Amino acid sequence: MFTKKILGLAAAAVVTLGGIAAAQDMAFFRIGTGGTAGTYYPIGGLLANAISAPPGSRPCEDGGACGVPGLVASALAANGSVANVNAIMGGTLESGFAQGDVAAWAYTGTGIWEGKPKAEKLRAIANLYPESIHLVASEASGIKSVADLKGKRVSLDEPGSGTLVDAQLILAAAGLTEKDITPEYLKPDQAADRMKDGAMDAFFFVGGYPAGAIAELASQHKVTIVPLDGDAATKVLESKFFAKDTIPAGTYEGMAGDVPTIAVGAQWVTSADQPEELIYNITKALWNDATRAQLDAGHAKGKMIVKENATAGLGLPLHPGAERFYKEAGLLK
Repeated sequence: MFTKKILGLAAAAVVTLGGIAAAQDMAFFRIGTGGTAGTYYPIGGLLANAISAPPGSRPCEDGGACGVPGLVASALAANGSVANVNAIMGGTLESGFAQGDVAAWAYTGTGIWEGKPKAEKLRAIANLYPESIHLVASEASGIKSVADLKGKRVSLDEPGSGTLVDAQLILAAAGLTEKDITPEYLKPDQAADRMKDGAMDAFFFVGGYPAGAIAELASQHKVTIVPLDGDAATKVLESKFFAKDTIPAGTYEGMAGDVPTIAVGAQWVTSADQPEELIYNITKALWNDATRAQLDAGHAKGKMIVKENATAGLGLPLHPGAERFYKEAGLLK
């Protein structure tokens, strides 16, 4: 009797859930990010939470989810820009983050994408925030400039990352190649661990500051945030995707003054195959007041994600859904 009652309740629950599902279809939307020690991953988590509103969620006006009705979004740790673009084009990710230079090269088949099939279906949802290029050196290494990397043990980040691409550009601008250093290809947290053990002289990281791996390292080990300026910086800045930037004094322990560097835009990209209405609603949810509050409170770079910059520095077309939103919002003619 008890068993029959339980089964009856379960059947009723299934009917009820079936009714909810019928009224509001559920969709899944993945955001490819970067390593967990970088900036892409926490920002991806904030955005996934902001655009989600699973079936049965309390309405936004009642203090509930203010995302896309029926949408369940998730941020996935990944290898970064290049890997995310490849996954989107291969259909294993609905969207992901990529550096502006990498996204444009992929779309046009130029730069690092020369000789590879163009990512012709790659589309932008939004330009998000500037990613600062960090060159972190152990104080004991004596590295004060890019030129000082010659003969040193340097991590350029893992294959598939935008950091590796930009590290190679900076080395070339300084007249160096990977043959001039002892290169390693590690995530920033792994490179930081090696530095603590005295087995790494320097590593590159491209991302919003403060970066967790660097902050933790600087609290335990004397490091130098190496300036990226002079002729090497000037050569890199010839590309329209890069801009002058500054990592402010005190961002990391031991930083007594501002450090000049270079930045590249972090962009949220997707495929032209994603439905226009879905991307329209995601873009709308990205820029609503509830998301604004989450971004401002959730991460230092969140405050820099503003709709006024959403279409800046794009080297590829907007997705039609995103474009429709920006036109309605008066951000595009």
